[in-house]
Amino acid sequence: MMDSKQNHPSDEGFEEINKADTLDETDKKCDACGGTMDFDPKSGMLVCPYCGNSVVIEEECFTPTRAEELSLAEAEERGNCDWGSEKKTVVCKNCGAETLYDALDTAGVCPYCGSNQVMEASDTNTLAPGGVCPFRFDAEEADMRFRKWLKNRWFCPFDLKKNAGRVTFTGIYLPYWTFDSQTTSHYTARYGIVRTVVVGHGENRRTKTYVDWYYTRGTYDKFFNDCLVQGSMRHDLTLLSKIAPFDTEDNLAYKPEYLAGFIAERYSIGLDSAWSTAKGKIERELYNCVSQEIRFRHHADRVENLRINTNHDDVTFKYLMLPVWMSHYEYKNKTYHFMVNGQTGKVGGKAPLSFWQVLLAVIGSAAFVALLYLLLYFLGGM
Repeated sequence: MMDSKQNHPSDEGFEEINKADTLDETDKKCDACGGTMDFDPKSGMLVCPYCGNSVVIEEECFTPTRAEELSLAEAEERGNCDWGSEKKTVVCKNCGAETLYDALDTAGVCPYCGSNQVMEASDTNTLAPGGVCPFRFDAEEADMRFRKWLKNRWFCPFDLKKNAGRVTFTGIYLPYWTFDSQTTSHYTARYGIVRTVVVGHGENRRTKTYVDWYYTRGTYDKFFNDCLVQGSMRHDLTLLSKIAPFDTEDNLAYKPEYLAGFIAERYSIGLDSAWSTAKGKIERELYNCVSQEIRFRHHADRVENLRINTNHDDVTFKYLMLPVWMSHYEYKNKTYHFMVNGQTGKVGGKAPLSFWQVLLAVIGSAAFVALLYLLLYFLGGM
């Protein structure tokens, strides 16, 4: 993330420290009071947090309003970016203080005067974002959604639910890739149809189950839209999976103004690696789809030895910035992290368990099962 110093940072311990320029349009000052204006999720405008003055984010003529689908075959910058310990410094245009950022960071806030510091989102080795899914609600609403989520945790301690302390939220735009692909899959498999027959006579009369196996082959076509792959390994993948999905269709063409007042980072997982991950996700979904297709077409009960060979045509991609509120809270000297989807409001995180609440639940379940058993026993004996 970022560190800050009033003087020039030392090069010691870092591979390289570069100077990075900030974008003037993202550090707009309020005409009424001179305060730094931030992007407001509720209005979609730049708003002064001090006096409430607002400014519309202007759209350029003859430019797309949403992220464009780009041809994967024609993409130039395709590799991963191993930023290592590379750093960059930003000199605040407002107060002159220097702030030290990781190379991945593309947006932040000056810790001295609060000015927005949004840098170029690409360099000579990386692509620029094609679009952004802006935050749809502010930190106050994120806090409300978190507390509602906490109260709905069954075994979360009651004292935490009632007295959860104040938490501080950080809004961050994370890099993601999306892929579209028209797939044609050729498959072979065998499917089984279960039949039950009665055998034997008299006391030896019984039923036996047989499976009749048949071989099949065919072609399955499916279009995949916006297969989503994370562009960075910097954050907890488990927590991010809990706040999925994102509505990637609800995006706007990238403008740095949307990042004003938030943190943002660029990708480290390159286009080729991301596409490899996407193909793996697509293959797993195709396996389930083809299996269901065979069951439906042949009224089969089982499918085995499924082999699939898939061709991908007209593959396109988008590089999007997706919104996440991040925070943590303390309970009994332990830190618990959580995230809130800045678009849908879905919360994902870790919560402590109350030993006594879990024990009471186990005892209650055991008592219910015992009572049900006794009831059936007495009814059966009547």
